[in-house]
Amino acid sequence: MTLENERELESSYVMHTFGRKPVEFVEGRGMVLKDSDGKEYLDFLSGIGVCGLGHCHPAIVKAIQDQAEKLIHVSNYFYIEKRGEVAKRISDLLNAEETRGGSNSHLALGQADDGADDWKCFFANSGAEANECAIKLARLYAKKRAMSSDEAMHSDPASLIITLVRSFHGRTLATLAATGQRVFHQGFEPIPEGFMPTPINDCESLQDIFDRLGKSICAVMIEPIQGESGVHVCNEEFLKTARRLTEEYGALLIFDEVQSGTYRTGKPFAFQNYEVMPDVVTIAKGIASGIPAAACAARGHFGDVLQPGQHGSTFGGSNIAMAAALATLDEMGSASFTNNIIETGVYLKEQLDQIREVMEVRGLGLMVAVDLKEGIDAPSVVDAALDEGLVINATGAHTLRFLPPLICTSSDVDTFIERLKAAIGRQVEDSAAL
Repeated sequence: MTLENERELESSYVMHTFGRKPVEFVEGRGMVLKDSDGKEYLDFLSGIGVCGLGHCHPAIVKAIQDQAEKLIHVSNYFYIEKRGEVAKRISDLLNAEETRGGSNSHLALGQADDGADDWKCFFANSGAEANECAIKLARLYAKKRAMSSDEAMHSDPASLIITLVRSFHGRTLATLAATGQRVFHQGFEPIPEGFMPTPINDCESLQDIFDRLGKSICAVMIEPIQGESGVHVCNEEFLKTARRLTEEYGALLIFDEVQSGTYRTGKPFAFQNYEVMPDVVTIAKGIASGIPAAACAARGHFGDVLQPGQHGSTFGGSNIAMAAALATLDEMGSASFTNNIIETGVYLKEQLDQIREVMEVRGLGLMVAVDLKEGIDAPSVVDAALDEGLVINATGAHTLRFLPPLICTSSDVDTFIERLKAAIGRQVEDSAAL
């Protein structure tokens, strides 16, 4: 089937929820994608941060094939092979850097601190679902905590969740409400209540909210690195302030690591670049190399808040997803793998900073964005980059985002920079000609 045939069918039968580029990718290996006409592209988006090992990594392909030949799906009414192993691996990775910012000062319902460093996972299919689980867990925890308190008869349980301006947590109604960008809310009103955004890295604003509303706050939900708004990085002081305030008021600290996790920054999770330990972490995108998979992981006794019947998923933690996730994690985590991410990320930022049309470079590891000079249209640069054989993404009128596979090398960066410069040059020439 030709690209034109596919476009006609999708135009008639697929909802137009994405502004799709006129390209159909049909094959991929490593850093390279191939379209239906046989043209090759260097991929610096990796399925929006999903294909960390590159396209069609042999170990992932084999794991999926082997599992598909055995069993594809049975449902969560039964134990699923490899699921416990994946959950333990995630728990170990969350503790890998031995970050100990949290002190477990607000233990639930009189429970002891036994096993506080173990994490329990709820498996889902997407980042939005993982964040929905985190939201439900935080509110249920607050309710259980209030019911065990002497003040339970005199006040309502805390339910307010503090998020960040420019955050993005998903497209379901609850995660949309948590998203601190009003543009995503338009047309879907009434948006669920119970969320309040505060500016990133503004400790005074966060402190003020807690001073005024602390008893009604059940959680603070933060992306350590905001991806969809253009890769804005939280600083350590802000994350430590969030940790201190949530502990003081008995609220949960939730880190949305859907985009920044699974080694995207060179650490297993972005929060491990700081001395801060959250209570809940949400994970998706890179965890299973393109097979839909996600997890909401909760530390210690927080992992026991949700009980049978209070949450669920038909497909979450499926046989195929767990096989792909375990194979993915098996391939990641070596010193050479993580060092490459860090070193290549530094090199990428250095090279971007030398492009004269770039005003600012932001990011950690291989999660990077640039702001272009006024008058240079980022979406037009993305289109020009496709013509140059380069896949990138725009998150705003003047902002480009780069999420290459984590196997990216300095040589790949050199090719990327060459093609990006050509794409920017074409857009500048086109603008001048108008």
